[in-house]
Amino acid sequence: HVQLAESGGGLVQAGGSLRLSCAASGRTFSSYAMGWFRQAPGKEREFVTAISRSGGTTYYADSVKGRFTISRDNAKNTVYLQMNSLKPEDTAVYYCAAVPRLYSASYYRPPAYDYWGQGTQVTVSS
Repeated sequence: HVQLAESGGGLVQAGGSLRLSCAASGRTFSSYAMGWFRQAPGKEREFVTAISRSGGTTYYADSVKGRFTISRDNAKNTVYLQMNSLKPEDTAVYYCAAVPRLYSASYYRPPAYDYWGQGTQVTVSS
């Protein structure tokens, strides 16, 4: 079992930056690929980005490509989401999630992930 806890959310103006962190505890962090998802009010949870167990493979949603960067530090049991050039449409609750392995057919689907954090609110003002 893996416990995940996000932090780093907050209120930022459009064009600003935030870095989210997701700390993992429990079983070996490096045994899990990690993903970030977000959910805005009244909308379905959507894929943002994912990273493989080693960090060698990453995936991004088109809407964040070039602005967001996912990274991980297996020694610190933490995955990060650096968000730059934020837009009001990035406003959402951001969740990190863990899965043993990423598959090309499913890395973007929330049901593919086994463990989830509680989420952290990101609000971007215009």
